Amino acid sequence: MPAANTLANEISQENRQDHPVVQHLQTQVANAFVLYANYKHYHWQTFGPLFRDLHLMFDEFAKEVLGTVDELAERIRMIGPDIEAVQLREMQERANVHSAGAKQSMREMLEEADANLMVVIKDLRDAARIAEESNDPGSNDLFSGTVRIHEKHEWFIRQVLKREDGLSNAAR
Repeated sequence: MPAANTLANEISQENRQDHPVVQHLQTQVANAFVLYANYKHYHWQTFGPLFRDLHLMFDEFAKEVLGTVDELAERIRMIGPDIEAVQLREMQERANVHSAGAKQSMREMLEEADANLMVVIKDLRDAARIAEESNDPGSNDLFSGTVRIHEKHEWFIRQVLKREDGLSNAAR
């Protein structure tokens, strides 16, 4: 079995905790947790004439982003290291997106969600490029699939923000 051990070492030799691909995976696990919590917050705080549509949209987004957490975390474990942020506080500290603010208008919630998505989309695109350069097609595929989810969410939010009707600027 020396050939199998050699192959395993070759495959995982670049997957140290400090490797850029692993660092991107770690950050995206944390981002997904924060985005999930934000979407549930927006879902519960939605109000106004577009209540039903936005309430359902944020719940759908929460389910979709939660579905990415396990894949990202398992990819980290698959290629070697442990997941760094496992407590909620650590997730928030590790994430490069912001937790939802309190007492916001619908427009503010949507703008905050959109700004966070732009950060995640940029990071995921960078991560996919780094994974490709690192000859890591598995991580590249995961980053690419995940970015499509967030790009769709950003597109939906951007379309809602283009409309002025029903988006109160008044805070709760």
